[in-house]
Amino acid sequence: MAMRAGWLGRLGSKLNRMEERLSERRAEVEAESRGDLPRPVASDRALAAAAATGSSGPAVVPVVPERPDPVSVVPWGMRVAAEVSWRLLLLAGMLWVLMKVISEVRLVVLAFAAAMLVTALLQPFVVRLRRLGLPRGLATAVTAILGFVVIGLVGWFVVWQVMENLDDLSDRVRDGINELKLWALDSPFHVTEKQITDIAKNLSETIGTNTEQITSAGLQGVTVLVEVLTGILLAMFSTLFLLYDGKRIWTWTLGLVPAAARPGVAGAGPRAWRTLTAYVRGTVLVALIDAIFIGLGLYFLNVPMAVPLAVFIFLFAFIPLVGAVVSGALAVVVSLVTQGVFTALMVLLVVLAVQQIEGHVLQPFILGRAVRVHPLAVVLAVAAGGMIAGIGGAVVAVPLVAVTNTVVGYLRAYSREQLLHDADSVGPSPHGATALGQAEPGQK
Repeated sequence: MAMRAGWLGRLGSKLNRMEERLSERRAEVEAESRGDLPRPVASDRALAAAAATGSSGPAVVPVVPERPDPVSVVPWGMRVAAEVSWRLLLLAGMLWVLMKVISEVRLVVLAFAAAMLVTALLQPFVVRLRRLGLPRGLATAVTAILGFVVIGLVGWFVVWQVMENLDDLSDRVRDGINELKLWALDSPFHVTEKQITDIAKNLSETIGTNTEQITSAGLQGVTVLVEVLTGILLAMFSTLFLLYDGKRIWTWTLGLVPAAARPGVAGAGPRAWRTLTAYVRGTVLVALIDAIFIGLGLYFLNVPMAVPLAVFIFLFAFIPLVGAVVSGALAVVVSLVTQGVFTALMVLLVVLAVQQIEGHVLQPFILGRAVRVHPLAVVLAVAAGGMIAGIGGAVVAVPLVAVTNTVVGYLRAYSREQLLHDADSVGPSPHGATALGQAEPGQK
């Protein structure tokens, strides 16, 4: 009996200890379900072994640590860089595809861009004729015909002047080359007549060996001429429709914009058009002043083809910075070959003086702050436009940058105003003791 009672006592004590461990385990599971403690991961075999042994000591339960979330391991700066990088890659891909599409239809894009510039120049005349009582169609026709006639007359005048002075210019160029040859022989650079003869011989041999390339370039020039004529016709038709039906075209374009972004785009459009109009008017006025004063300087210095050179200066002024340098260099070279070093230096002084007045007085006063773009942005835009679409791209690049600057600035201000308006309509956000009484979304 004593042995049976002792065995029963030991069995009872083991059962009590098992009950205590099960109670502790139940409490841990309840604490884990409430989120108070991290949940240990133990194998069922280890729990069964601890229950079967019935040892008096505390049970050793192996715990497998949980692996941290990979997002929490990556540093914050690297996560931000990764987020920005894939967005930049997406934008770069879209820009690359857009540039490819533009390069394939470059003629159409440049023709429409030229039509936009001409429309920005001629639209004020249409508005004035409409105020005088003319119908919209008649006002558009009169303005377009007069504008195209003036542009055609300018082109005809340049060609006529060049053809009239071509023989005289060739004679003067020949004389200028002989003078340069004599100057090189008498110069301290020790140039001999044999070296000059060898240079001329090498030049003639180079021209003779590259006859096929020159011929193909001439044929390619014919193709370019056909493309230019096609672009001019497209620009003329586009200008007519933009002058006559510009508002309806803009309304149709707004219909393609998503409804959420439509109010902002509707406000940015008129501001972009005002910027483009101010740019075209100011550029035409500045180019006209440059052409008049530099042309007068060439005329009084007896430089041949002063009027055609002045027209070239006017046309090249539509390419900011670069155009002024190219047209000024052309005037200096013509004066150097035809009139000598002294006249070339005087022409250089005239060109530099007019360009300084243009850069520091005319452009800030005429263009104002509406189209102010940093000179670095101008140079980069002209270079990029020239690489993508040649001279036409260089002409269009700066007004495109000016319009983009206006649109981005307006949209940024519009977004800020919308955020402030939404914050005012919702009311001030709770803070302090008031915030403690606010329940999170989805909580009661």
